[in-house]
Parts: sequence; structure tokens; C-alpha cells
Amino acid sequence: MRRLIRTTLASLLLAGSASAQQPDLGTTDLGQALTSGKPTIYLRPRYEHVEQENKPNDANAYTMRTMLGYRTGTWYGLSGYAEGINVGHIGPQDYNDNPAVTNSPYPTVADPDGTDVNQLYIDYTGVPQTLARGGRQSIKLDNVRFIGNVDFRQWQQVFNAVTVENSSLPNTNLYAGFLMRQRTTLDTQRDINAPIFNARYTWQPGNALVAYAYLQDQANTGQNTGLSNNSNKIFGARADGGYPIGDPWKVLYTAEYAKQEAYTGGDPSIDARYYHLGIGGQYRDIFLRLDQERLGSNNAQYAFQTPLGTNHLFQGWADQFTTTPRQGIRDTYVTASAKPYKVGLYSEYHWFRSDTGDIDFGHELDVGITYAFLKQLTGKIEYADYRQGDANSGKTDLRKIWITLIYTY
Repeated sequence: MRRLIRTTLASLLLAGSASAQQPDLGTTDLGQALTSGKPTIYLRPRYEHVEQENKPNDANAYTMRTMLGYRTGTWYGLSGYAEGINVGHIGPQDYNDNPAVTNSPYPTVADPDGTDVNQLYIDYTGVPQTLARGGRQSIKLDNVRFIGNVDFRQWQQVFNAVTVENSSLPNTNLYAGFLMRQRTTLDTQRDINAPIFNARYTWQPGNALVAYAYLQDQANTGQNTGLSNNSNKIFGARADGGYPIGDPWKVLYTAEYAKQEAYTGGDPSIDARYYHLGIGGQYRDIFLRLDQERLGSNNAQYAFQTPLGTNHLFQGWADQFTTTPRQGIRDTYVTASAKPYKVGLYSEYHWFRSDTGDIDFGHELDVGITYAFLKQLTGKIEYADYRQGDANSGKTDLRKIWITLIYTY
């Protein structure tokens, strides 16, 4: 497998070197490269309120994410980026910041305090139309369903990794990497050996065909599946976009299929399928669509999991299904969005049922409002209202409210 990784990475570099376009190698003066860079600032204060039916107290969390970074200039094709992160709470800690603690009288708000290096990597752009990156980095692929940085939580998910991205072929983006360590959204560290591959072909602006392979050699993925070894491999394909049918109308569509199996000693019951089908319409900044996402079950022994994905964005914002129940899930949902007077309005409504066993897992309404006060300052108000279904669903009613400010520089 390591030989396959080396061969793939080398092929991407060679593909870039064959391109006629010449790379920008930057300056030959190291001192100038180091001093001509740009600082970055990201501040995100947030209030999160949680009401959970089986908890005697409501959670009220005032938290702050601070990220400060510096990106150097380019020297002979080399550049670097360093970024620190601090997450802290303001006022009393009237919430449980550790999901593993189940006897807290407060619901969970999974944003523990701490300080760490968030990103620290070196880029090389000396090969035409190619970016090679090594170090701790944020990775987001496609719609972040399978590989993402979980940016919603105050702690990002980041990886110690080597990655190569190449765009020398017409309308094609090739991505390959090897993940070696994972820092989770709970500020915990896990070793991982994960080759990842992603090939995207854009056949028309805003419309793409994607093939991918994500191979995760990691017994402890942090998801409570009941298995001692969750190492798995995912192979899949995706078609997604908005096809114009006459300005300003578009047809929105998604069709995706993936298969997950055991990998390098993973439990043999890891054998499940995934599909996502969606259709909708868009008129200027207004759209409406209907989707169904299925995370299949292997006869209730194991259900399709996405341990490296940005799971908060899927199956409802209340985060009731970040680990897929062993019966699997069929999530049918309607999405609507509009942007009147620079105010972003977004809403989803979900109906959850099991893939096997005919369990009603409940339903959920999500609503979000976004407004850009300034170019660098954005405000958000978000609401999630989950209502349980059958008594044997293992879930309980849950309501969450977030009020967030985001400042970037």
C-alpha cells in the first residue's frame, strides 16, 4: 500500500511537470519570503443553548475560538503556514464538554477548553499546476461527507499528512494523500494510517463527476459501533451540480454511491452501502430541493460510518446521528434557501427511518439566518429542533440554539 501511495504521488508530480504552464517560484531571497507574508486572524465567539428531554438542566455555553496564523511568501517554490488555536469558555461552565461523560446533569456542548497548534505545514509549488503539502493541515474534499475539518465545532479536525493536488489535465483535479495523525474536535489525538484518493472532472462549470477511495487503518475511530477494530475502506462515485436550463434557472441534482468494507484487520461485519439521491431547482439566490441519503446496514450488525467526515452538516444539526445506529438510516429531507436583502435564509426538514427493522428515528427542523455586517464580520443565528420517533429509537427530544459572530482578517 505504501508503494501505491508513493507511485500515485509521484504520478501527480510528473503530470504537473509535463504541463506547459510554468510555476511561480517566488523570490530567491529567503529573508524577503519570510517577512513579506501575511498574518491571519479568526475570532469566533458563540453562545450555544441546549434543551435535552432527559437532562434536568439546560446547557448554556459561551465559548470563544481564536486562531492566529502567519503565511510566508514563496521562496524557490516553498512557502509555509503556521496557525495556533485557543478555545475557551466565558463565565460559568453550565454544560458538559465531554460526550463520554453520560451522568452530567447538563447536555453536551462538545467544545472543551485548550490551546494547540492548529495548522503547521510547508507547501511546494515548484511543479506546474501542482501543490504538494506536508504537515498538520485542514482537509476538505467534495461536500466534506467523508473527509472534512468539522469547522462548525470550535475545535477543527485536522490531520498530520502529506498531500498532493494536481490540475494539469483539462477540467480535472487529482488529489492524493496519506493521513498519519488526527486531532479531533475534542482536542484529542489519534494515530491513523489512511491513504486517500480523489479525482474530480468538471464537465461544465458547477457540474462535476467524482471518484474516490478512502482507506482508514485505525481500530479506534472514536465512534461507538461496538466493534473492537473499525478499520475500513470506502470506494465511491458522485455526480453533483446545478445544470442551467435558461438564465437564471438551474436544475440541482446529486447522485452518489459508495461501499464500505473491512480494511487491514477491521471487523468482518463491516460491510455496508451508501447512496445519496437529490433533485431540485434554483432561481437566482432561491432554491428548493428534495434529497434522500441512505447509510445502509449489514442486517443490523454494522451500519455505514463516516468517521473522518463533517457529520454535523448531515442528518440534522442536532448531531443525533454522528455515529450511525447499527440499523442504518434513511434520511429524507427537504432543503430551502433564499437571500433577500443580503440576509441568508436556510432551512431543512428531515424524516429519519432505519434502513432495516422499520424504526422511526424521529424528525428534525433546522433553520439558519446569516448576515454580513461588514466584509470581515458575519453573524449567524441557528436553531435545531429534533423530536424522537419510536421508543426503541434510543433518542430523546433535543433543541439547540446557536448565536455566532465570525471575524476574519
